[in-house]
Amino acid sequence: MQKWFFKVLVCSVNVFILAYILPGIAIVDFFTAIIVAVVLSLLDAIVKPLLIILTLPATILTLGLFLFVINAAIILLDAYFVHGFKVDSFWYALLLSAVLSFFNSLVHKKAFPEDKKNINQQQ
Repeated sequence: MQKWFFKVLVCSVNVFILAYILPGIAIVDFFTAIIVAVVLSLLDAIVKPLLIILTLPATILTLGLFLFVINAAIILLDAYFVHGFKVDSFWYALLLSAVLSFFNSLVHKKAFPEDKKNINQQQ
């Protein structure tokens, strides 16, 4: 549970920063960024697996590149539900999704280096 809170906090900081750097993405304040991160984690846990299963043929046909479309759709769905978070188009959602995933994984790798050690020890 503590790890989930940290991931949400990191995601909210990254969303807040990226909203000011990337064009086409607007956010009102940091509290809205926290709500965006919580809703994004819920959508990733509930809706994203369903979309992946439903679009499995397209994902296989495009060698996994269709997952970028699914991630952008999740960002647009998040913007629909959270007032104060605006994404202008699909392409900006795709850009935000790619950059947000990169920075979230970068921070997660630096914050939890023991996860990699635990995986190697289990094998």
